Amino acid sequence: MLTFRTATAADADAIVDLVQSAYRGDASRAGWTTEADFLDGQRIDADGVREVIAKPDSRIVLAERRSTGSGRTADLLGSVQVEKIDGQGYFGMFSVRPTLQGGGIGDALLREAERVVHDDFGCRTMTCTVISIRAELIAWYQRRGYRSTGEFKPFPYGDERFGLPKRDDLRFEVFAKALG
Repeated sequence: MLTFRTATAADADAIVDLVQSAYRGDASRAGWTTEADFLDGQRIDADGVREVIAKPDSRIVLAERRSTGSGRTADLLGSVQVEKIDGQGYFGMFSVRPTLQGGGIGDALLREAERVVHDDFGCRTMTCTVISIRAELIAWYQRRGYRSTGEFKPFPYGDERFGLPKRDDLRFEVFAKALG
């Protein structure tokens, strides 16, 4: 059974491991969200995760499944950052364990992120940014109602906190969806 909870600072290392495994390095190739072909290095560090958790109108939602047996432990399956920025919801750092991608966890986690932004933050719109060359990921978001705003943002070249680009044409495209 999939459950959701808000991350605490104590979850930072596990979130970093999950996000890194979903996007970077050979482990990410087990799923379809890998960025390993165009980015090396880290995607986020523990300090960055703790900053997101500590910010007002921001949280990281975790998707977990209770382990069989004692019922006291849970397996971290996915995570997503949600934030209220200028009256709009934003989600990012969206990750599902690579070996479980394509099984509906991401869809359920995104719906929970939209619920949090709408019900808890009072936002009527959710936005996200996607590296514009990620056609398959963009199509996945479009199937869930996200549309391009026509806005693009530069990739933070030279800031190793966001990775080491393997190509010079990276930029972010902004997508938005009206909420409930």
